[in-house]
Amino acid sequence: MFVVGLILTYSSFYGLILVLLGAFVGFSSTSAIIDPDRKRVKFSNNLFGILETGKWFSLDKSMKLGVKESNLTWSAYSRGNRSLDVKEQDFRIALYAADGTEIMEIKKSDSPDALQAEMETLAAQLGLETS
Repeated sequence: MFVVGLILTYSSFYGLILVLLGAFVGFSSTSAIIDPDRKRVKFSNNLFGILETGKWFSLDKSMKLGVKESNLTWSAYSRGNRSLDVKEQDFRIALYAADGTEIMEIKKSDSPDALQAEMETLAAQLGLETS
């Protein structure tokens, strides 16, 4: 959409709408930013790839880090009423409150072993326990 919008901009003003839509869809993403010096984390939506939104969340000693498994299934149906299921499995480092409720997900990976080592490194940097 972005490239087609650039091409159409030379002949029509409506090409700018496609450029904006394509830039939003193509460059927007999410991320988690960790500041170990100030002991805080931020879940951020990066709009158009350059505008960061989100608030910093201060950490305290009662919070914990843990690894959780995520199983997502995407389903689509054809006209012939046949379903196509796509399964996606990964593992994520999550930040938990003192009562065990999940606050936010920090990082994801396909391998639980690599994620476990990274979680312990993060816990040491942030001064948190692991569960």
